[in-house]
Amino acid sequence: MSDHHANTAHGADDGHHGHEVHVDHGSLKTYAIGFILSVILTAIPFWLVMGKVINNSSTTAFVILGFAAVQIVVHMIYFLHMNTKSEGGWSMLALVFTIMVVVIMLVGSIWVMYHLNTNMMPHMADPTGEMLMPSANPAVTPHMNHK
Repeated sequence: MSDHHANTAHGADDGHHGHEVHVDHGSLKTYAIGFILSVILTAIPFWLVMGKVINNSSTTAFVILGFAAVQIVVHMIYFLHMNTKSEGGWSMLALVFTIMVVVIMLVGSIWVMYHLNTNMMPHMADPTGEMLMPSANPAVTPHMNHK
């Protein structure tokens, strides 16, 4: 038998080179902490909406988005076990990518909804209370003085 074959047979040249990969699959304690945090991060926004705690609806929406972002991070840490040490840092890269995608989706959704509301819904009343009907024909809008 050759030396190469003898080394391979004993596992000396199997490509691992003595590096041990430790994957943390979590324990009952970490799953319980993640579950409790998830329930709290769901119950608080529910209470804010149902109890009408914050009068301004846009402020409530931003608070709920904040809770949603925190809950995503909790799920990634406690249930997906993402940290800087596992899988040679690829987990952290996935976390950064996920955060970027979530921010783009949240900001983009708010931007689209705001502009749809602003541009697609005609303002039906002017400050004097008269009804405004958008039209290019001055005869259709009698409240305006066209001379």
